[in-house]
Amino acid sequence: MAKQENRNTLSTSVLVRRFLPYFRKYRKTMAFDLCCAALTTVCELVLPLIVRTITTRATYDVASLTVPFVLMMGGVYMLLRVIDAAANYYMQSIGHIMGSQLETDMRHDIFHHLQELSFGYYSDTKVGQIMARITSDLFEITEFAHHCPEEFLIAGVKILVSFIILCTMNIPMTLMMFAVLPFMLYFAKRFNTKMRRIFKERNKQVGEINAQVEDSLLGIRVVKSFANEEIEEKKFADGNAKFLDLKAQSYRVMAQFGTSNRIFDGLMYIVIVVGGALFIKAGRLSAADFMAYLLYANVLLNSIRRIVEFTEQFQRGMTGIDRFLEIMDAPAEIVDAPDAKVLTDVRGEVAFDHVSFHYQDDDAEVIHNLNMTVRPGQSIALVGPSGAGKTTLCNLIPRFYDVTGGCIRIDGQDIRTLTQKSLREAIGMVQQEVYLFAGSVLENIAGVLTSPFRAATTAVSGWVADKRQYYEDVTSLKEENAALKKEVAELRAQQRQAQADSEENKLLRELLKLQEQRRDFQFVSTAVLAHSESSWTSSLTLNHGTDQGIAAGDCVVSAEGYLVGIISEVGYNWSTVLTVIDTDTELGARIFRTGEVAVAEGDFTLMGQGRLKLSYLTSDDEVLIGDQIVTSGLGGYYPSGLVIGAVESLKTGDDGLARYAVLAPMMDFNTLTEVFVITDFSIVD
Repeated sequence: MAKQENRNTLSTSVLVRRFLPYFRKYRKTMAFDLCCAALTTVCELVLPLIVRTITTRATYDVASLTVPFVLMMGGVYMLLRVIDAAANYYMQSIGHIMGSQLETDMRHDIFHHLQELSFGYYSDTKVGQIMARITSDLFEITEFAHHCPEEFLIAGVKILVSFIILCTMNIPMTLMMFAVLPFMLYFAKRFNTKMRRIFKERNKQVGEINAQVEDSLLGIRVVKSFANEEIEEKKFADGNAKFLDLKAQSYRVMAQFGTSNRIFDGLMYIVIVVGGALFIKAGRLSAADFMAYLLYANVLLNSIRRIVEFTEQFQRGMTGIDRFLEIMDAPAEIVDAPDAKVLTDVRGEVAFDHVSFHYQDDDAEVIHNLNMTVRPGQSIALVGPSGAGKTTLCNLIPRFYDVTGGCIRIDGQDIRTLTQKSLREAIGMVQQEVYLFAGSVLENIAGVLTSPFRAATTAVSGWVADKRQYYEDVTSLKEENAALKKEVAELRAQQRQAQADSEENKLLRELLKLQEQRRDFQFVSTAVLAHSESSWTSSLTLNHGTDQGIAAGDCVVSAEGYLVGIISEVGYNWSTVLTVIDTDTELGARIFRTGEVAVAEGDFTLMGQGRLKLSYLTSDDEVLIGDQIVTSGLGGYYPSGLVIGAVESLKTGDDGLARYAVLAPMMDFNTLTEVFVITDFSIVD
């Protein structure tokens, strides 16, 4: 608030001086624009001289008023009008474009500065107020920047030239007329002060209305859920009524200003009429000079009136510049140190060393003397009531706020010694409130995925998996739940495996004379962060990788023991699963009912239908619709007995000979939120 009050004390000269640098880029355009304005002024000033010359000859020497002379005067004035038209075209086109370019430059600067401002600024400033400055305030500045220099130059030239010419005709009457100007300037200054104050309050109220509309529309679900439509309408009606009152005040001040100027105009015309009549009677002014005097006096008064009219626009422009500078002068509280280093080779150890924090407008500490270390790969849950500081603690790590005591280290480096860009690029965050930008989902995540790819994938996709609720669960309950799920999955897999082994033994024992065997599995429970399905691939992204012993080639199963897919790519804390319907899938399979061996593989056409193919069937295979297909386990690369899917239909290849079955997986991959990776399995006698 103190800063804004100081901003109110800025004088017009300071505001103009702060604004002038934006003209430097366009000074040549502006200079030519002002030259064109001067040319249009010359055209207007020459006409009374032509009229005076013709009137004087008609009065004193009508014989000299020849046709060639009249045509010459007409030709001169026609040439001047052509010049005036060309100059006016430049002013209306190039001049307006220059104003728009100035607006674009200022909008770029203010948006760039907004990106650098810290969270604290946005906590204290309504978005509607910011939007009003970027839109309506900048438009007022544009109109001021283009029109005011032109109009003030034109008016200044006209007043100066008119004054000189009028003095050559009659000095006493001219001085009497100009004696009214100081009074006009005095009242203009008083009204300008009032108008500037009212315009600023009016523009501020526009921002308040924008903020009110934004809050209401963004929270429309809450409004409707609690039937608060009447409350919101009343709040908007109050703000709208206040805006109407401010506009009424501005119109009253403008009306008073305009009325006072009309009174002064009338006084000037009275001086001209009465004084002119007296000077003509006294023989000190000719009729021709009086007519020319009236024309120049009209030019003079129109110029003064034009200045008065643009005084309102000038004040709106000054108000816009004032509000523009309020944002541009707002300091960026979080800045990089001069010798800040780029964060590289991130391991991910986060240490809080006697960390304390309180907000700028409140001395009460949200966090006090916190000591904690989070090691790479470690998962923790912060549990506490609303307002306890959980979100604040997370916001301190990427330096959305700076600690007020102690320090935070990443891999032993104080985050204040690192560049903000490199620090934040190394962090993936799931915000408490998720905001989707206008555009597709791909456009929302495209910029984030580039750097770093997997960390940002985790952040964005984690929202899809509703990880907010996941991390707010009590740690003990989460671990217990995961253990129970793992146990169920293991039991179901073992049951399925035992059944498969039993059937296998019946079919193969006599041939292979194998002893009874059992499988021991090692599972890793992991969350599904993202589902990706296109014309070319079908995959899942998981939130564990080599940190939990996951490796490429590991099988992934559902909680029911159904085969989900194979690990194709793995990182430290992420991994990618190619589902069984992916075109790159190919694994040994067996018809569970008959024991016949085949190959389950992805198919480009079938993947779009969420299906895969069972190939290399012989003509005498007894495959029935509904048969379950399981992994064969041949080669020992994959465990046997994992259910791949069920036969949906039987087809014949394009050659009319080869037969294949269409398999339907046992689950919908898009609904999976948790899966189990078989990291190891063994055959135990």
